[in-house]
Amino acid sequence: MPISIAGAGVGGLTAALSLHAAGRDDVVVFEAAREIRDVGVGINLPPHAVRELSELGLGDALAAIGVPTRELAYYDPAGQLIWAEPRGLDAGYRWPQYSVHRGQLQRLLVDAVRQRLGASAIRVGRRATGIAHSGHDGGVAMLAVDVETGQSESHPSDLVVAADGIRSALRDSLYGAPTAIASNGWVMYRGAAKAGPFLTGQSMVIIGDERQRVVVYPIAPGLINWLLVRPADKNRSDAELGNWNVPIASEAVAAFARDYRFNWLDVHELIASTAHAYEYPMADIDPLPRWVFGRGVLLGDSAHAMYPFGSNGASQAILDARVLAYQIATAPSIDEALLAYESERRPVATEVQLANRRQAGDVMARVSAMARRGAHGDAATELQDIERRYKQLAGFDVNALNDRKSWSVHTTSS
Repeated sequence: MPISIAGAGVGGLTAALSLHAAGRDDVVVFEAAREIRDVGVGINLPPHAVRELSELGLGDALAAIGVPTRELAYYDPAGQLIWAEPRGLDAGYRWPQYSVHRGQLQRLLVDAVRQRLGASAIRVGRRATGIAHSGHDGGVAMLAVDVETGQSESHPSDLVVAADGIRSALRDSLYGAPTAIASNGWVMYRGAAKAGPFLTGQSMVIIGDERQRVVVYPIAPGLINWLLVRPADKNRSDAELGNWNVPIASEAVAAFARDYRFNWLDVHELIASTAHAYEYPMADIDPLPRWVFGRGVLLGDSAHAMYPFGSNGASQAILDARVLAYQIATAPSIDEALLAYESERRPVATEVQLANRRQAGDVMARVSAMARRGAHGDAATELQDIERRYKQLAGFDVNALNDRKSWSVHTTSS
């Protein structure tokens, strides 16, 4: 029987490619959308994610659509540099760091899945609703609904992978109750605008303090991605948690950045010139005590949805996918593979979830207080230490990543 994957996002598609590379040709991805469109704006892929996609044979394709990130730099609200460090190849990694349009990344993965596993490997218009176990033989089936006809379907499988996002119906079916989605009371606004290069032309900058921050980086020649985070309007209570694509007028967001006009980057003008901007109430879930339920397993946001700090939401999903496929290919049985996958990945993802919460809160408060006192050197030391510890727990410390063994599995069928 096939392996069924719910969700054609970055995690689900990488899982399909990883399982195929590890020798499984019978993988089917089910996607609720009727068609897969190039939606979203920018995404940043640090070297640990780029390594895994490169080892899946996607390195050249990724290089063709991504901008290599050369540096990460923090600035205070007045535009004064606090601290900067090299990134990607410039930092000594064996793999680059890329900034890329999320829709183009998803398209790259979709095309690769269809090329390697066949056109029917992705079935659109199928919304996953649950996982059914047969108690006597350990069998499992993915339950779904045809969104066009409303007809219910059951897909018997060797394994069902729940990669259906922060509002995962499969996760809720396994736990028997909805998982609470929490917010820290902040909102992220996002967009991308046509603009010329700034600083090195391959810089990622974080500007602001604990009250408001802006992150800016190029995702293609002449196209600059931005995001702005600040506390939500207390008068609004209708925001939908977990929805990335709620439109908002770019002029309304630009008003928040009216003082962010520097000789090296005019953030206000960048945001104001954006054709399509989006509002996303910051949301995550509490770390889960369990990812494996018989032959049903959680992956990506369904397992560990986190605040989007540190460029690690999609990256951790990519790591999930690679470890899951590696364990399935090398463990004595699927059941042992799933337990090994959870044992390896759940503690790491939990630490990243909690670290992202800290980055959203007390970390920037400490750094910003130092900068306001004029103690930029102390703030730089604090940031350097934070970044070092974060890389270690998230899996992209330069030496550890360069020296870690590969999760690739060489088989005759791959």
